[in-house]
Amino acid sequence: MSFSSFSDFIHMGGHGLYVWISYATAFAVIVFNILMPMRLRKQFMVEQARQQRREEQNASHT
Repeated sequence: MSFSSFSDFIHMGGHGLYVWISYATAFAVIVFNILMPMRLRKQFMVEQARQQRREEQNASHT
């Protein structure tokens, strides 16, 4: 399919709204699937470091 102008490309024959919302949704899901595990891993590492420090402190007091 070819378009005579950029505006025609954006409007996609009257279906542009649905097409671009679909692309935006897919992009958002992909970004979420990349960033969320990174965030959870960082949070897990911080919690593990905190727990290790707490255990070392408890071991030194006994």
